[in-house]
Amino acid sequence: MPQTVYQKLQDTALKIARTLPRPAFYGEHTMLIGLAEEMLKTHELIRKCRAYLDESQLECAHGLCHCEAVARDAGTIVLVEGRGRGMSQSVIEPLFTAAIIAGLFHDIKRREEDHAVRGSIEAEKILKALDVDERSRSHITYAIRNHEAFKATCDLDDEEGCMVSDALYDADKFRWGPENFTGTLWLMVEAQHMPPEALHKTFKEKMMGIERIKETFRTATGKRYGPEFIDQGVTIGNAIYEEMSAMLQV
Repeated sequence: MPQTVYQKLQDTALKIARTLPRPAFYGEHTMLIGLAEEMLKTHELIRKCRAYLDESQLECAHGLCHCEAVARDAGTIVLVEGRGRGMSQSVIEPLFTAAIIAGLFHDIKRREEDHAVRGSIEAEKILKALDVDERSRSHITYAIRNHEAFKATCDLDDEEGCMVSDALYDADKFRWGPENFTGTLWLMVEAQHMPPEALHKTFKEKMMGIERIKETFRTATGKRYGPEFIDQGVTIGNAIYEEMSAMLQV
């Protein structure tokens, strides 16, 4: 029964998602997103970092596709923020690279307790092995340590480092929108062998947490575009909850 229920619910989520407009972030920053995607494919250091990611070792719902999406959007946010702040290209470029690498590595220890802290430690080891300069390592590892929701915000005494950190946070929280309900949720319940009744019991509480994310975006770019992602996710989530309630007759 659970597989049938979840398949129907995921089908509903996908159907609703197709009716929603493309988030404005993607429509208004197509060119910059393209630059981030190209960096993921061609930048030598970024490619070396990506090679350290083993899909089999990543948590199922936060695998390579998730990490690459976060990396792309974190890099894009840095470009938008940097240009908006009047930073020169020479200043923006290493921050752009750092944000993409932080996105790739942010969930490298997602299966472990205190995954943000452990992930930052693992990233530091990898970056040292790749001879990444100390300042970039600091930006990347701080961002990873600081990317969890409802925890401390940036207290790093480095404005540019804080921008990288905040960009990673916002890009990661963009995933709490439609992606959470069309893909991530179903991977999680499958991996945890969660019966529909258990999901239903906690669903409303989890939805309240997602709603709260709207108030936590950190960059000006995240604050502008992030709430739309969350609102779209909530629209899908509410429909799923209603259908699940009907299916379970509760």
